[in-house]
Amino acid sequence: MEDSVNRLRFRRLGIHTQYEHFAYMREDCEVCISEGFEALTRIRVTNGRKSIVASLNVIRTEILLPEEISLSESAIHALGIEEGKSVTVSHLNPINSLSYVRSKIYGNDLSAIKLKEIIQDIVSGNYSNIQLSAFITACAGNRMTSDEITFLTQAMISSGQRISWKNKLVVDKHCIGGLPGNRTTPILVSIVTAFGLTMPKTSSRAITSPAGTADTMEVMTKVNLTLEQIKKVVKKEGGCIAWGNTAKLSPADDILIRVEKSLDLDSEGQLIASVLSKKAAAGSSHVVIDMPIGDTAKIRSIEAANQLKVEMEKVAHAIGIKLKVVITDGTQPVGRGIGPALEARDILSVLRNEANASLDLKERAILLAGELLELSGKVEAGDGNEKARKILESGEAYKKFKAICNAQGSFTEPKLATYKHEIKAERAGTVIKVDNRRLAKIAKLAGAPSDKEAGIDFRAPIGIEVEKGQTLYIIYAESRGELDYAMEYYNSQTDILTIQ
Repeated sequence: MEDSVNRLRFRRLGIHTQYEHFAYMREDCEVCISEGFEALTRIRVTNGRKSIVASLNVIRTEILLPEEISLSESAIHALGIEEGKSVTVSHLNPINSLSYVRSKIYGNDLSAIKLKEIIQDIVSGNYSNIQLSAFITACAGNRMTSDEITFLTQAMISSGQRISWKNKLVVDKHCIGGLPGNRTTPILVSIVTAFGLTMPKTSSRAITSPAGTADTMEVMTKVNLTLEQIKKVVKKEGGCIAWGNTAKLSPADDILIRVEKSLDLDSEGQLIASVLSKKAAAGSSHVVIDMPIGDTAKIRSIEAANQLKVEMEKVAHAIGIKLKVVITDGTQPVGRGIGPALEARDILSVLRNEANASLDLKERAILLAGELLELSGKVEAGDGNEKARKILESGEAYKKFKAICNAQGSFTEPKLATYKHEIKAERAGTVIKVDNRRLAKIAKLAGAPSDKEAGIDFRAPIGIEVEKGQTLYIIYAESRGELDYAMEYYNSQTDILTIQ
């Protein structure tokens, strides 16, 4: 509606609401009164060129004038509005796809067309967080059929940009997650690109962990690359390790993940769609999936892993990706570092073939790189590990890693935080169990991943015999307050490490 009655002047109040769009209007505003707007009404805001959907908050003070409207920072960015400019507001037309969400809540299957319409509305910003939560919850608990997961994946692929590469053989890797450390990706990319394969790796930042691959790489190089910059780096070096968000691949996935994090829900169907939509959008043709299993990993049992493996292979086949799932040990951290700079230190140690490099990180990276080399068809079955090991131990992988970093903009050595506290064994014995989740929480409370130099240096893997007073791990923090915060949580817990 472009009626002048519904025209208001924009004023910025500087209200940050994360990613959800909000509008702010006076209760006695003529538009509020004439349109019957109430608090939390979903409204459309238009500036002539572009429109967004926002949830309305009603103000009863004079922070705004009756003829003014304000928007949350995310809404300002999405609309591209400047201070003092005018906008029009109107009721939001009914969102037809919400009826499909309601249908799914009652157990009905969704068609490809219905799922595509849902995803289009999500990407357009038409769903509030409450409505997103309803969709996510309706799909959780293994309530999606194989066909629905495939339809959802295809809808998410088509919701954003797709990259096409001159070389049709494009490899990639993904870890299901839930394991501290496990920063194999930069090592793997270095090995396979040194071999000659194309691997444009777009990685995520941490969602619930102390570091994502993008957080760790950011310690050493620039990761906020545009799509054109990614293409330039890949053309020069055969691969990259960049933050996937800037490339706008499968944007629906980023929106859903944010809400899943708040709900602490991991829907199997949406997990598969999340992973494979990003891979397909990035132009990947051959993908290896690292699936750790452990009591405190994301996948808890071999039965759950096998079920997820079968579904993932079905969807991959349907969208034209050749996929190999590798089930790995998820009982404890991989490597010693937990947190961006500490994990970066481990990566460099392995790539440089240092004597004290983390053997478990090295061997897992070699395993996954070997599987990817074999999956590509460029290396005979059974020869992948040997080829990957040779490339790593010859120094070729480290040379390639440095070249990729420099092509992305720089290379910087990681540094560790100033404040630290050593956690020592209270008794002698053998470490028989590690609680990955609580260990990761300590690293997060110490400041990781936002504080790049914070985290944990883990020194007590399962099977090691320790003496009383021996250092089990070291907590690093960039401030005394954050170190105290982490220690407060540590002191409230028992058996983060079980020593028998």
